[in-house]
Amino acid sequence: MSPTPRRPSMGDVASRAGVSYQTVSRVLNAPDIVRPDTRERVLEAISELGYTRNRAARALKTARSSLLGVLTDDLSLFGPAETTTAIEAAAREAGYSVVLTSMAHGPHGAHQIGAELLGSGVEGILVIAAHEGMTSAVSAVASSTPVVAVSAQPPEEADVEVVGIDQGRGAHEVVEHLQRTGVRSIVHLAGPTDWFDARARRSGFTAALEALGLDGEVVGAGDWTPCSGYELTGSLLRSGRPEAIFAANDMIAIGVLHALHEHGLRVPEDVAVVGFDNTLGAEFLVPSLTTVDQPFAEVGRAALRHLVGMLEEDRPAADVPRTLPPRLVVRRSTRPERTH
Repeated sequence: MSPTPRRPSMGDVASRAGVSYQTVSRVLNAPDIVRPDTRERVLEAISELGYTRNRAARALKTARSSLLGVLTDDLSLFGPAETTTAIEAAAREAGYSVVLTSMAHGPHGAHQIGAELLGSGVEGILVIAAHEGMTSAVSAVASSTPVVAVSAQPPEEADVEVVGIDQGRGAHEVVEHLQRTGVRSIVHLAGPTDWFDARARRSGFTAALEALGLDGEVVGAGDWTPCSGYELTGSLLRSGRPEAIFAANDMIAIGVLHALHEHGLRVPEDVAVVGFDNTLGAEFLVPSLTTVDQPFAEVGRAALRHLVGMLEEDRPAADVPRTLPPRLVVRRSTRPERTH
């Protein structure tokens, strides 16, 4: 019977590279102080042996786990999923590993999961606080560990750093674009009222109408799904035909496009349609969807850098923005902007 394979150790790396154990440690923890040729020899030995650092052993020696918690509640939605993926990649680049946890519903779930995260030895926690239901999660962990929230609305806890995307600005850019195409009246199909993104987009929409002197209204509170957009549009068309529909996200906009097609209305000739998120595949809809692209990857990296700054420098990263701008992506579901 062959012996059970043994995990390579730092001693094995040192032996293969012909250096001391201490030199291997320096290459791993302070590579700049090691001569380049020695450093390359050690790195080559690490690659050949497939050596990986034992985080548990390192935590015992340094009293640091190099673990970060990420707390979210719904990875089925485009925004939270993209943000979480970016956070995990940025954490790995910064030398941290991520413990990902999805929150159970209700305040007891938040406190239980917060305790579990802290019990796992995480040094700090990133909370993707997209809606009111996540505020209890922020409260559950903020009193005992550094926390950065990814959110469109600051939580009540004063010590929590917040990084987000300017949702109101995105909605304002939508209204400005529609005005430049000649639209004078716009209907906004709103998202769920307990979601901070939906609230900010709605506020940005109404503020833009007032600032630009346009007519418009907010309809419903959708649930982010195509079915919601389809049903809201059907009800809307029974009382008349709007010039333009601004959906709170791309999934709602997909339902809008389907309902307009069923009613024999052309997009954008009869009704212009705009979404929000620039979801994967939005450019392949018929017609391709004008929407707002959100920098999910950038906001994830920014949140991670703020948290690492709090852990390693006792303060958030000063050179990283707390609010990132979205970007309007114009496609064929809206008419061309007028030049005069």
